[in-house]
This record gives sequence, C-alpha cells and structure tokens, in this order.
Amino acid sequence: MRVKPGLLVAYILTSCGAFAQLREADPDWKESEAPTPPAFRTDRTIALEMPRHVTTRLGVDPQTIRITDDGIVRYVMVATNAATDSVNASYEGIRCLTGEVKVYARYSSAGAWRAVPNPEWKQLNGNQPSLHAFAFARQGACDGRAATGGSVADIVSRLKFPSRDQLKN
Repeated sequence: MRVKPGLLVAYILTSCGAFAQLREADPDWKESEAPTPPAFRTDRTIALEMPRHVTTRLGVDPQTIRITDDGIVRYVMVATNAATDSVNASYEGIRCLTGEVKVYARYSSAGAWRAVPNPEWKQLNGNQPSLHAFAFARQGACDGRAATGGSVADIVSRLKFPSRDQLKN
C-alpha cells in the first residue's frame, strides 16, 4: 500500500494536535514529590526485550516499581555492561497518560545515587539516547494511557509473560 505524502503530513499534524490536547486536558495536574531512589538489586531484575544492536542488558527491579496517585509509574532501570559486568541505574518515572518519562537520579558503578538537577518530562518516543523507557512502557508499565491494570503485580506479570502484541515495535 502506498501512502500519499499529503495524508502522511495530515496524520502527523493530527497526532501532534491530539498530544497537545492531552497535555492540556488537566492543566491543574501536579506531580507528587518523588521519594529518594529505592534500593535495587541486580539479581532480581526482569530483562527488557531490546533491539539487537543494544548490547547493554537492561532490566527493571520489580521491587522498585510504584504507581502513584497522580498516575506516574516510578521504577529503577538497571543497565549491566555484558563485557565488564559494570552496573549503572536510573530512577525514573513514566506518565502513561501523556507518553512521557522523567529521570530523577542516576546510580553509577561507583555505588552512589546522584540526583538529576531540574529533571524534566520528555517524550517516550522522542529523540532520547536510549529506548529503554519506551520499551518498559510498551512491555509492562503502560496499557494505553494508563498504568497496566493499576497494580504493580499486573506490570510485573506483563514483564515476565509478554504477549506477542507487546513485543511488536
């Protein structure tokens, strides 16, 4: 099937407009304060399915996943270098309603958390250096514009037992 360029442009503009309306749907929305990053363990992470070109092992420690009353799924993403076994992590939040991610803190192989100064919400499918947040949203955290099932148990279940639809990119 061949798509006409004019239709493609119209689709993109409509999508952008729909997103702008989504963001403005609740102008009084306020994010709850993010707590300090929770402790994590590499031996209990659930691996994410990532594209073949990604050589770092990425996973979420299920014990760190929280769904807040304001609709944010917060978690620790653990990145392990396959060659050196060095570990880095980030404490992040996904807002499924708007398709955004925020990084609150980073953990280095030196063994300490460092808060991200002035963390900002960024598009999940935007121009990010890593696709891990988008992968986590699709593979477990989000079900459309809401947190999966509204419970951590549902998110963990989707991560452990993905359906074929979740893994399509």
